Amino acid sequence: MNRLRNLSLRAWLWITLGVAVLVRLILFFTYPVGHFSDTNAYRGIAETVLSADWPAYNYIRTPGYPVFLALLGPDRAVYAAQLILGVAVTLLLFYIGWKISGQAWFGALAGLAHSLNLGQLFFEANILSESLTTFLVALLLGGMAWLLHASPRLPAWRLLLMGFLLGLTGGVLTLTRPQFIFLPFWAAFLLVVLWRGRAAAVRWAAALLLGLTSLAFIVGWMVKLHQRFGIWGMDIMSGYHLVQHTGAWFEYVPDEYAAVRDTYIEYRERRIRETGQPNNAIWDAIPAIQEASGLGFIELSQLMARLSIRLILEHPLRYLVSAAQGWWWFWKVPFYWKPEAIASPALQAVLRALVLAERGALFAANMTFLAGSLALLWKRVRRRLAPGLFVWFAFGTVWFTSILQTLLDHGDNPRFSVSIQSLVVLLAAWGIVQFIASRKRVHETIAA
Repeated sequence: MNRLRNLSLRAWLWITLGVAVLVRLILFFTYPVGHFSDTNAYRGIAETVLSADWPAYNYIRTPGYPVFLALLGPDRAVYAAQLILGVAVTLLLFYIGWKISGQAWFGALAGLAHSLNLGQLFFEANILSESLTTFLVALLLGGMAWLLHASPRLPAWRLLLMGFLLGLTGGVLTLTRPQFIFLPFWAAFLLVVLWRGRAAAVRWAAALLLGLTSLAFIVGWMVKLHQRFGIWGMDIMSGYHLVQHTGAWFEYVPDEYAAVRDTYIEYRERRIRETGQPNNAIWDAIPAIQEASGLGFIELSQLMARLSIRLILEHPLRYLVSAAQGWWWFWKVPFYWKPEAIASPALQAVLRALVLAERGALFAANMTFLAGSLALLWKRVRRRLAPGLFVWFAFGTVWFTSILQTLLDHGDNPRFSVSIQSLVVLLAAWGIVQFIASRKRVHETIAA
């Protein structure tokens, strides 16, 4: 074990890179591209997003992933690109793990935990936005790790350049997955308020470059949406997302909207009979509600938003219970894969067993993260674990993600965790390693 721990940084890096590339080559040649319910929507938008037919863009999704698809073209090219991004995420996690621990072996642990996570690997085969989102999140986190661990002698212009690049990353990330709209501004806030050892002018300049660059992407997109439809937001779907919460008590909608109310309730009850729960009933109900109400797709979304806000204000406790349930679902560790795509029954059985085991291990990591977060509220624990500024930033990132995702939606909440699952594993492992090391130091002090 000591021999492994004492391997050089370069040796651990090559091991991590080799495993990351090998498992993805095996996946690419043995597992097909995965299509899910969102795939057609992304592909449909990709056909217009880079063409002269921009007015045909429907604003159902933000343009980040459709542009990615449009640039790459066929599914196999997208698949290959997402696998390459997966290797990049592995290396970024290696770097982050090495920086926060000072140990190359821990960097390898963080990177390999990502590459050997079958849930992450299978997502890289799917035509869904999670793989690109995971890369952009890891890129922003890696840049922050570099900034916060940069040498005091580093020229200011390099720090400012990194601030600008992180702003670009944050802007593209938000236009890929709006749930991370907070991340560039959380990073900018941390640089201004908590970043020590730098002149105030450098801190403010780096933070402003980061925040304003991201803001330019976000505002530019929102202005285009407003010019087209006269509404403010990141897409035209906010009302449908909110009804995922309020649909559970849609009976309280006033009689003047009876056509909308009763049609939705009909589909909600059908969904409950079929699946045992009402989530995502709205997506099946939309055409029927449009027909019953005479409203267009966007007008219906806006009405659903108004009705949902009214229901939330009138029944805040119901909303809080629904949001709390969605927050808990966030930690359930989803695996989006298709076992039937594996030709060999024996291999399929092995993979099913591995998936089950990994889901258990990842859920344990999630619970360790939550327990560690609570433990850090105690000063004694903080003193023993000695979390650096980046660790606080990473913990905050996970917590903000878990809370914000449930406030606006109540459907596929577990899927919102995919892009930060490896960060959660890294932080849980960091806490365990730090705790063991602190106990060892205490015992050595007593023995001396």
